[in-house]
Amino acid sequence: MMRAALALARRSLGRTWPNPAVGCVIVRDGRVLARGRTQDGGRPHGEADAIANASGSLKGATAYVTLEPCSHAGRAGPCADALIGAGVAKVVSAMQDPDPKVNGGGHARLKASGIAVEIGEGAAEAAEINAGFLMRVRHGRPLFHLKIASSLDGHTATANGQSKWITGAAARADGHRLRASHDAILVGVTTVAADDPDLTCRLPGLERYSPVRIVLDSTGSLPLESRLVKTAREVPLWLVCTDIDAQREYFLREAGVEIVKVTAKDGRVDVAAAARELGRRGLTRVLVEGGATVASAFLKADLVDRLTVYRAGLLMGGDSRSAVAALGLAGLDFAPRFNLVSTGVVGGDTLETWRKAS
Repeated sequence: MMRAALALARRSLGRTWPNPAVGCVIVRDGRVLARGRTQDGGRPHGEADAIANASGSLKGATAYVTLEPCSHAGRAGPCADALIGAGVAKVVSAMQDPDPKVNGGGHARLKASGIAVEIGEGAAEAAEINAGFLMRVRHGRPLFHLKIASSLDGHTATANGQSKWITGAAARADGHRLRASHDAILVGVTTVAADDPDLTCRLPGLERYSPVRIVLDSTGSLPLESRLVKTAREVPLWLVCTDIDAQREYFLREAGVEIVKVTAKDGRVDVAAAARELGRRGLTRVLVEGGATVASAFLKADLVDRLTVYRAGLLMGGDSRSAVAALGLAGLDFAPRFNLVSTGVVGGDTLETWRKAS
């Protein structure tokens, strides 16, 4: 039952920020009475959604929940109270919610009402599903997931800039799936100038789950005629800058672009400051797609938490453009390190998923 609840939670990834993605399954005598998950925009929560979907009385039932039920009132009442009111006899939580507004309070409220509480089943998977939420609560920033599509020798474009297409159609489609599971997608303004991308999710059925689009652009030079600006009122677009001309800022805001100003470092956007500001605005999962300079900046700032690499079966040579710009390493001991999570094949390309080494 917890596995089913975890699967429900995973379906909500990228759609619930600033709230966590939570799944809930309620059973009695081996029969599933209700299922629910945190809905788009973060409300209703998974427990409330399950209770609303119940096929009958939940009295004496057991609720399997992927995160501790909340104990504070926001736009709706606490989920702990909803479960108490529904008459459940037992709650099995995968993990405690470290948010200071909860942090054991939900479990305590359930116990005080005579409901049995078990904690820990499925904890590792629950923590991975909500790694972004946990990162924001504990460290004040989102989880950053770097995506790279490269040749076997780690290059993303030829010397003259040709990059379409290194990987095949299946890998590109999987990249759109990845976009849909994140709150935001981030690139640098150089990528926008070179490719004029849409940065949307274009998989059939997932178009409406395109994430917030973020462009790092120190001086606010984002072209007003770019596709991103032209569609800013359809899919949110945030421009993270350090300084911007007042007239250009006016025109960008008029087009629907949200301007996010942060401090500079070495003449560029300070990515650590940007990370804190994005966390303050509620983002929990950000997919970093490019380019080499942006990838390098996040790696040097030790901000890359997950890494997905789509690797095509071709070699491009040393005169081609690297996936990551210079890191300025003094030795191997200073190299960012990752642990392999999984490998697979997508069409004719390999897919590798890595997690930052602790």
